Amino acid sequence: MLDDGCRRADTKGWQMTGSVSAAALKGRLDAQAPIGLLDVREHGQYGEGHLLFASNCPYSRLELRAPRLLPDKRAEVYLYDDGDGVAERAARRLGEIGYSNVSTLSGGLPAWRAAGFGVFKGVNVPSKVLGELVELAEHTPQITAQDLLDMQRQPLAPSLIDGRPAKDYRKMTVPGARSIPNGELLYRYAALGLPENQPIVIHCAGRTRGLIGAQSLINAGIPNPVYALENGTQGWVLSGNELSRDNTPGALPELSADQLERGAALADRLISQHALPVIDAADLPAWRRNNAYLLDVRSEEEFAAGQVPGSVHAPVVQLVQATDEWVAMRRARIALIDDNGVRAASAAFWLRQMGHDAVVVRGGLSLAETAAAPCEAGTLPTISPAELARVSGTVTILDLRSSMAFRKGHVPGAAWAIRPRAAAVAQGLDGQVVLVADDPGVGALFASELAAFTTVECRYLTGGMEGWIAAGEPVAASPDSPPDEEAIDFLFFVHDRHDGNLEASRRYLEWETGLVAQLDPMERAVFQLIRTAEHADG
Repeated sequence: MLDDGCRRADTKGWQMTGSVSAAALKGRLDAQAPIGLLDVREHGQYGEGHLLFASNCPYSRLELRAPRLLPDKRAEVYLYDDGDGVAERAARRLGEIGYSNVSTLSGGLPAWRAAGFGVFKGVNVPSKVLGELVELAEHTPQITAQDLLDMQRQPLAPSLIDGRPAKDYRKMTVPGARSIPNGELLYRYAALGLPENQPIVIHCAGRTRGLIGAQSLINAGIPNPVYALENGTQGWVLSGNELSRDNTPGALPELSADQLERGAALADRLISQHALPVIDAADLPAWRRNNAYLLDVRSEEEFAAGQVPGSVHAPVVQLVQATDEWVAMRRARIALIDDNGVRAASAAFWLRQMGHDAVVVRGGLSLAETAAAPCEAGTLPTISPAELARVSGTVTILDLRSSMAFRKGHVPGAAWAIRPRAAAVAQGLDGQVVLVADDPGVGALFASELAAFTTVECRYLTGGMEGWIAAGEPVAASPDSPPDEEAIDFLFFVHDRHDGNLEASRRYLEWETGLVAQLDPMERAVFQLIRTAEHADG
């Protein structure tokens, strides 16, 4: 590991790491070295500007998220913050859970900016860059909102597909759309029973999933005319149309045994056509010897019914759209599991274009076991809503949920708090402290942080805010508290683009289409497009 500072031995036996300069870190990234890169600031801070290939692992949830993002605890890992000391605290915490090769960026993001290196707004940027590069290279067919309206008046109207996860479809969609997430659409295409001349139009909220979804079908050679809806739901609204809201997604179409077999043949063709590497289930132990990623790209229901031990659920639609939320290593080794190979091959095809060593696992489900019950995180003593309502004496209630959830409703008298600012919260604490969180693990992490500054006892509110409400206890709202400048977990960047703010939609689409122009030559070199035969020489 590059090290501009000195390395200090910790009394627990693991090594505290030094810091690296912005130039040194840029050198490792430009060399396409297999390194992990974590932005340990909170989500809102991250979204306002970050390194292109950094995964967000907020300090408030660090030890809960890091093992999934970085399964190899011996990997070369870099952390950065706002130059405020959070990265150093995070490095120590990672050392305590077994990471042995962690360095911090000296001066944090301000030093990176000062060195003249690129900073990117928004989230899931590498995946969005890939979508834009694919559209430029493949000329993925797109239609406007008006084109779609005209096509819907034809005798054979298009099959309109919302390629996002079902939770996004529930919020809003283009009227008449059916919810079939990308990856699942190609996998379940045969079960749709569409005439070969019926057009298929795929949309998302913006651009990436519409483009990737359409291009996936085209690359697979399905006979139907396929289009992406230009600019998705935002383009639809900007054209003066209304969205359908509060939708109920239907069940995904079931495949027959014959259709599953034909899907396996399709997977074989994709693997051969694009030279995708394949390993067998027997090869998995050797493949994972260096703690490679093992991702199951099937649906949530399939994964819940049984999975390969040690695998992580990563539905193909989100793994491609938000790769940085699963994989924090550059040039990561990723093994992909599904049933007949279609979804794994589709994911591998796109992940390899982002510089990852992604392979399809044949027969991986032969190693699957029935899912075990999830373990409850957190070891704090608890207090019930009824007990809290009756408590006498000095008690401080700290709400660790999102700042926007706190604004909507919280226990009367509670204060909003977040782990990076625990030191300030600790000042003046006295008596009991009750923590309210959606995840007991978040409460345990915050309590461990407080313990460095105070000896107060912390208890976790059983059931969190939901338990408090279910018990019929009163709720207070504070629309302006915490104030925007303190809500570091919330990304205000065009946050209301789906709620009728047309200017926010325009700014978002301008941002998305402008991402490629932000890349420097070394960043652009990471993306190695696998061209289709039609455009390979274009």
